[in-house]
Amino acid sequence: MKIKVNRNVEQKINRGIQLLDSADFSGFSVTEDRLVDLVSEAGKYLGAAYLSPQNKGIGWLYSRSKDEVTESFFVNLFRKARQKRHYFYQSDLTTAFRLFNQDGDDFGGLTVDLYDEYAVFSWYNTFIYSRKDMIITAFQEVFPEVKGAYEKIRFKGLDYESAFLYGQEAPENFTVLENGVAYQVFMNDGLMTGIFLDQHEVRGSLVDGLAAGKSLLNMFSYTAAFSIAAAIGGAIETTSVDLAKRSCELSKAHFKVNGIELDHHHFVVMDVFEYFKYAKRKGSSYDVIVLDPPSFARNKKQTFSVAKDYHKLISQSLEILNPNGVIIASTNAANVTVEKFRQQIEKGFGSQKHGYLAAYRLPADFTINKNDESSNYLKVFTIRVEK
Repeated sequence: MKIKVNRNVEQKINRGIQLLDSADFSGFSVTEDRLVDLVSEAGKYLGAAYLSPQNKGIGWLYSRSKDEVTESFFVNLFRKARQKRHYFYQSDLTTAFRLFNQDGDDFGGLTVDLYDEYAVFSWYNTFIYSRKDMIITAFQEVFPEVKGAYEKIRFKGLDYESAFLYGQEAPENFTVLENGVAYQVFMNDGLMTGIFLDQHEVRGSLVDGLAAGKSLLNMFSYTAAFSIAAAIGGAIETTSVDLAKRSCELSKAHFKVNGIELDHHHFVVMDVFEYFKYAKRKGSSYDVIVLDPPSFARNKKQTFSVAKDYHKLISQSLEILNPNGVIIASTNAANVTVEKFRQQIEKGFGSQKHGYLAAYRLPADFTINKNDESSNYLKVFTIRVEK
C-alpha cells in the first residue's frame, strides 16, 4: 500500500527520523497493522514503514530502500547490532547489556537485552509481536550462545505481560555483573527484571567512589541498584526509599549476593514526598541524594510529572542535604528535552549555589538514532551543592 505524505513528513524522513505519529497521516486512520510505502507529494519514494500503534507513535520507518521484512532482513540487523557491542563482549566485569535498541539499530518497536546467557525480548506493538517467530529464528542464528530467552509484552491487548520463550530457563536465583557488582535479577516476573540497564555509567560512578565515606539517600529506589553500587564504592550508609512493598525484599537481595551486611543500609517503604517530611522531622541528612523518579506517577494525594514537578524534588532535597553535598538528578522521560530538564533543576535550586560535575546520556550499548533526540531519552546530572 502506498501513502502520500506532505512536505513536513518528507523533511522529517529525510532528516533520519524513523518514528511516525498520527499527525504525519492527516485524513488516514490506522485501524490495523500494515506495511506501507511512503511517497512524497511529487511521487518520490521515501521509504518502507510499518504502521502499528504503540505507547508512542503509530509506526516506524524501517528502510529507505524497498527492503522486505524477512528472516534474512533481521539476521542482517542483528549482525550489525552485535558488532556494535563488541566492547561489551570483551568485559569480564559486565555481563548484562542491551543487544538491540529500536531505531538505534534501525528497527523500532523491538529491544533485546542480554542477562549473562539469557535474552529478554520486549515487543512494543502488535506488528512486531506478529513477527516474533521470524525474529527469534534470526536472533538464534546470530546469537547461538544464548541459552534461553524471555519476552515482555509492552502493548495492551494480551492477557499476559511476561513469558518464557525458548531454550533453558534461567535459575530462580540468578545474578549478573555490572561494573564488577553482582545484581540479582528475575527474568519472568512482570515487565521489570530488577535492574535498569541504561544506568550502567551512573552506577559506575558510585562504584568508583563518588559516595565513598559518605551517606547516600536513594529516592524512588526500586531494587536499590544505586545503593548497592554506592556501598561497593565505599559509602558508609545508604537509605533506599520506595512506595512498593516488594522493593524492600528485592533490594536486600542485591546486598546479600554481594556479601554486604545490612547494619548501615536501610530500606524504607514510603511515599518519597512523605519521606522528605519525615527526614526533616527526624533531623536526618545525607551527603548524596539520588533522584530518579518515574516520568509520571499518581498516588491518592497527588500526581507527579517530571516535566512539571521535578523541581520540587530538588528543592526538598536541599533541605536534607549536608553541606557540599551531591545530588544525582535523573530522568528517562523522552518527552522532556535536556534543556527542559535543566530548567526544572535550576528552578528547584533557585538562588542556591551549585556546580555540575558530570552529565550522562544513554550508554554505548543503548545505541540511539542520532537524528532523533527523543531516542536518547536518558538525562542525568551529578551536581555539587555549595553550602
